[in-house]
Amino acid sequence: MHTEHSVKIFAVEDDPTYSKFLSYVLSLNPDFEYQVFKTGKECIDNLHHRPTIITLDYSLPDMSGEEVMRKIKEFDPQIMVIIISAQEDISTAVQLLKLGAYDYITKDEETKNRLLNTINNARKNISLINEINSLKQEINQKYQFESIIGNSPAMNSIFGMLEKAIKTNITVSITGETGTGKEVIAKAIHYNSDKKGKPFVAVNIAAIPRDLIESELFGYEKGAFTGAATRRIGKFEEAQEGTIFLDEIGEMELSLQAKLLRTIQEREVIRIGGNQIIKLNVRIVVATHRNLAEEVKRGAFREDLYYRLLGLPIQLPPLRDRGNDVILLAKFLLNQFCAENNMQGTLLSKLAQEKLLRYHYPGNVRELKSVVELAAVMADNEQIEADDISFNSIRREENFTMEELSLREYTFRIILHFLGKYDNNVLLVAKKLKIGKSTIYRYLKEIEEENYVS
Repeated sequence: MHTEHSVKIFAVEDDPTYSKFLSYVLSLNPDFEYQVFKTGKECIDNLHHRPTIITLDYSLPDMSGEEVMRKIKEFDPQIMVIIISAQEDISTAVQLLKLGAYDYITKDEETKNRLLNTINNARKNISLINEINSLKQEINQKYQFESIIGNSPAMNSIFGMLEKAIKTNITVSITGETGTGKEVIAKAIHYNSDKKGKPFVAVNIAAIPRDLIESELFGYEKGAFTGAATRRIGKFEEAQEGTIFLDEIGEMELSLQAKLLRTIQEREVIRIGGNQIIKLNVRIVVATHRNLAEEVKRGAFREDLYYRLLGLPIQLPPLRDRGNDVILLAKFLLNQFCAENNMQGTLLSKLAQEKLLRYHYPGNVRELKSVVELAAVMADNEQIEADDISFNSIRREENFTMEELSLREYTFRIILHFLGKYDNNVLLVAKKLKIGKSTIYRYLKEIEEENYVS
C-alpha cells in the first residue's frame, strides 16, 4: 500500500529463484512499494511510473546491466541504481560507479542485509537531495523580484535599478531607513544573478563586537592570538564565488575600514596571523541607514572606501512615501501570516485600510508586519476592523517632552525608542546613547518588573 513515506523500487532480475528472494527482502519493509521485472526492456518501458530506486542485475538476457543503467540515467539522473551481480569484478564495479551507480552488491549470504542497508542509505540521500532542491526552489521563489511588493513610482524606480544590478557583478550600495528591507533587496540581487547557486553570506557589522570584526571578516590562523586553537575561515572566504552582504557598513571603525579597503582593491585576503594570500572572487553588497557622504564629511568614514563601495547606489524609500503600497504589503504579509499559522484567510475592512494608510511607520515594512500580525490575532472574525489595529505609541511620538514625566520615565522612553529604531540591537543603542550595555539591560529589567507602559 502506498503511504506518504513509501519509496517506489524496481527490481530487475531474470533468475526466478533470485527474483523471489528479492521480493521477500523488499517485502520486509512496509514502506517499500516494489515491482519485479525479468528484462531490461520491461524496466525501461515502465520508467514513466517514476521509481525512486532500481536494483539491477548486471547479467540480463536482453541487455547488459551497463546498457540498462545508461538508459535509466538518460531518463532521470536522480534515480538511484543499485547493481547486483553474481561476480565480484572490481574493474566492472568501478566502471559502473563512475557511470552513476549508487552501489555494487555481489550475490552472497550478506546480500539481504547489505541490500536493505544500501536502500535505507539511498532513501536518506534522496530525502536530503529533495530537501535541498525544495530549499533552492523556495529561495528562488522568495527572492524573485515579483515577491518584492509594490507598484508605487518609488518602487518602480527600484525595480529598474535591480534589473541593472543583476546584469553585472558591480558593487551595490543600498541605503534606507531601518526596516525598509535592505537585506531582502540584497538577496534578490544575489538570487537573480549568475551567482545564485553560490553562497550568500550576510554580516551585520553593528552586531559584532569591534574587537572581533576583523577575525570575523578575514579569519585567522591557529595560534594567531590567545584562544585561537584552530584555523578559522573568514566571511569573505565563506562567500567565495558568491556574494558577501555587509549590513550597517557605516558602523565600521576607521581602523578596520583601511583593511577592508585593501581587501576590496586587491581582491584578496590574508588571515590574521598568516601570510598566505587568498585571492577572492566575491561580489560585494553593502547597506546602511546612514548618509555615508555626510559621514565622510565629518571624518567618520574614509572617502576612498566610500567611492569603492558606492558602486550602483539603491536608495530604498520609507514606507510613508509609498502610498497604496502599504495596503498591498499589508495584504501580502497578512496572507503569509495566516498561511504559516493555519489560520483562515483574513480580510482588511475599508476603515482598517484607511487607518493603515494614515500612519507614518517609523519602523517601515518591519513595523507594518508586526502591526498586521497582531491585528490578525486580535480580530474576532475573518475581517480585521480598525479597532483591531494598534500602533506603538513610542514609535509614533517623536517629541518626548510633550508630556510631563519624571526623568526616569523619560529615560525608559528614550531607551525603548532607540531599541525599536535599531531592531533591538543593544550594542548599537549603547553606542548611540554613549552608555554601557549593562545600563540598558538594567533599565529593561526595571521596565519589565514595573510593567512600564508608555
